[in-house]
Amino acid sequence: MPKRNFLLADPARPEGPDNAHTRAKIADAILALMAEGDHLNHDQVATRAGVSRRTVYRYYPDQAALRAAAWARVGPAGGIPKTLDDFVGGLPARFANFDDKADAMTVVMASAEGRAIRNVMKDERVAAFRAMLAPQVTALAEPDRTRAIAAIQLLGSGFAWREMRDQWDMDGAEAAAACSWAIETLLADLARRGGTPLDDGPA
Repeated sequence: MPKRNFLLADPARPEGPDNAHTRAKIADAILALMAEGDHLNHDQVATRAGVSRRTVYRYYPDQAALRAAAWARVGPAGGIPKTLDDFVGGLPARFANFDDKADAMTVVMASAEGRAIRNVMKDERVAAFRAMLAPQVTALAEPDRTRAIAAIQLLGSGFAWREMRDQWDMDGAEAAAACSWAIETLLADLARRGGTPLDDGPA
């Protein structure tokens, strides 16, 4: 008599500390809730994912972890850029990623929950951009140094993408081209200006 194979494991149920299928289901639920503008909490995510509340807590033990997972789903592939070449050269891919997740990104850029999600990464983002642009702003005194870094970071962010999409009907490729030009213009100005205060106008 031939042996019969029985499916003993539910693929949606973690068999150990981590199960890729379950993690993906939870992450998809987070993205769907974000796109609908719902508040992120473990109960909502569990219901949407079709898993237990306990399972959601196993993967994401607190609200900060849920928000970090949300940002990982909509944020740039590879995380925050670490070099200026990655930042400027990667704009088309990052903005295309935002196009692909436009509903969720719109909520992230416009809602209180979205602000909380973005702020999970604030310290890491600020540190990365300060390090990335240190050579370009080293001659500037504060607060001009921070102002210059902040302006350049903004041009590569989801906020720039959203405004160009909503107000100017641009897709990610068009927005990336416009923002790349603006960033390169600011970098050229910084290269010329040395320590001249920003209030003096373009160098």
